[in-house]
Amino acid sequence: MEEVVQEVQGKEIGEVTHFFSRIGVAVIKLTKDKLNVGDTIRIKGHTTDFEQKVDSMQIDHKNINEAKKGAEIGMRVQEAVRENDTVYRL
Repeated sequence: MEEVVQEVQGKEIGEVTHFFSRIGVAVIKLTKDKLNVGDTIRIKGHTTDFEQKVDSMQIDHKNINEAKKGAEIGMRVQEAVRENDTVYRL
C-alpha cells in the first residue's frame, strides 16, 4: 500500500510554545521567519489543522504590527492549539 504524504502549503515560520485556553491565546516562537499583521497562517499539529488571518499580535502585552525571527508573540487563535504545533505563513 502506498503512503500518501500531504504537502503543507506555505512557509514554516515557528511553533506554538504555550496555549491559554481560557482566553484563546497562543504563544508562538518565530524560529524561521517574520510575521506581520494581515498575514494568513496555518497551524498544524497532531490534532490541529486550521488557517486564520493574523488580526493582531502582542509582545509583552503591547500591540505590534511585525515580529521578527526569534520573537515570542501572543495572538488570539480561532481554535485550540497544542504546544509544538507548527505555524506556517501562507
